[in-house]
Amino acid sequence: MKVLVLALVGAAFALPAQADEALAKKHNCLACHTVDKKTVGPAYRDIAKKYKGQNVAATLQQKVKKGGQGVWGPIPMPPNAAVPDADIKTLVDWILKMG
Repeated sequence: MKVLVLALVGAAFALPAQADEALAKKHNCLACHTVDKKTVGPAYRDIAKKYKGQNVAATLQQKVKKGGQGVWGPIPMPPNAAVPDADIKTLVDWILKMG
């Protein structure tokens, strides 16, 4: 019984992470980003480390929506205007929790 309870609790914590990674795939974020290594854009864990302890969620949501350049190098991040704001919020919250 204990094992079942522990497995269910573990699954409950894993599901949001899997769901948010699925959201990143859905919106093609993983074409330029990965969780743990730099590709075209910075790794999500590097973003989380850079902004750890800072109240930047709203700022990052706007950067995802409108695009940005210069913080992580010369390659610009294109705007993601077609991604719903609720999905952007979920993705930014997921990324910041990695730190």
